Amino acid sequence: MSLTQIGITGIIILIIFLFSNMPVGFVMGLVGLGGFVYVKGLGPGLNLLASDVFEIFSSYGLTVIPLFVLMGQLSFQSGISRRLFEAAYVMLGNRRGGLAMATIGTCAGFSAISGSTNATAATMATVTLPEMKKYGYDMGLATGTVAAGGSLGILIPPSTVFIVYGILTEQSIGKLFMAGILPGILLTFLFMAAIYIVVTLNPSLAPAGPKTGFKEKISSFMGILETLFLFIIVMGGIFFGVFTPTEAAAIGAFATLFLAIVRKQISWRGFIKALSATTQTSCMVMVIVAGATIFGHFMAVTRVPFELSAWAGSLSLPSSVIMVIIILIYLFGGCFMDAFALIMLTVPIFAPLAETLGFDLIWFGVVIVLIGEMGVITPPVGINVYVVHGVARDVPLETIFKGVMPLFAALIICNALILLFPEIALFLPNLMR
Repeated sequence: MSLTQIGITGIIILIIFLFSNMPVGFVMGLVGLGGFVYVKGLGPGLNLLASDVFEIFSSYGLTVIPLFVLMGQLSFQSGISRRLFEAAYVMLGNRRGGLAMATIGTCAGFSAISGSTNATAATMATVTLPEMKKYGYDMGLATGTVAAGGSLGILIPPSTVFIVYGILTEQSIGKLFMAGILPGILLTFLFMAAIYIVVTLNPSLAPAGPKTGFKEKISSFMGILETLFLFIIVMGGIFFGVFTPTEAAAIGAFATLFLAIVRKQISWRGFIKALSATTQTSCMVMVIVAGATIFGHFMAVTRVPFELSAWAGSLSLPSSVIMVIIILIYLFGGCFMDAFALIMLTVPIFAPLAETLGFDLIWFGVVIVLIGEMGVITPPVGINVYVVHGVARDVPLETIFKGVMPLFAALIICNALILLFPEIALFLPNLMR
């Protein structure tokens, strides 16, 4: 077999193993190692394994992941997520569909200190679903709102997907963070607009909540000050070049812990839980990154990315059409794989192609993250739907998937706007020092 055929065979084997529910990181690592050994021999393969694993687990740049994860876990254990929802509830709850809109706003706020779509969905399901059920919301709309809102966790910085994408493509993590802010805000408002349209067409889905006075709205604003403070410190420091993303993560985690201790909002047990959850999540991400790195080196020696780039360059199609094809591939793959795993698997293949076609890799990162957001709420995998179903076991899966559809339409519109107007994603990165 030629090198290209070996690479394609490796991709097929990888997909087959992924359908067997084996851990993604180990599958990518094993297939990458096996393919590399087949091409280069056992000695070079073992050297690759040792060097890649050591490089990933000793990487200073990757320490940003456990630090940001710790920041999110400390925020959850100290009750920031609940105070965010209470503030959003007072601001929007009296409107028809206001609780669902408040849930979207809370998801956006928690995403700014969490960086994980699954964590955001699970947290918001626990906090907001009982309230929406209490006020007679249609559970399809309620659960669909939480599942879709949770997807903001991988777009609004700090996003673990942006961190790993930046490392794999050698792009600035700080610029990727900045690139996610405006699309994240845009998508938040589009989600709210979708909810407004749905409840306007069918008012029985979401009754209005009790009215709140002006004083209550002002006092409730205190509930978002912690999140706003942490976001400004972390993102402001990165934007103005005061500190690196890794330093920002350390400062953010310390500031979150400091606030929780000073305000006596975290117990020793909660602190231990935060450390335990951080360790589990960080190890999972590190293993996936190590596996993706090994698989990426296998792809490099088989020259599949380069052959793909050359093939795309030989087509008489505009680069925009080829980009649409790439997006459709991501959308299809997202129906069967977790967004994080899909992006890590395909970045070594499609990032060089996107660069060859003349697309900005910062912009490309935002686009595939948005496509990944679609994947976490579409069947048959739709990981966020399963996360929400795990909390609301009395709501059938098909009901949640149906409830997601109006917000899925908002995601499509957001993707179209980013494709048509790349400056939405690139405006803030271009202002950075």
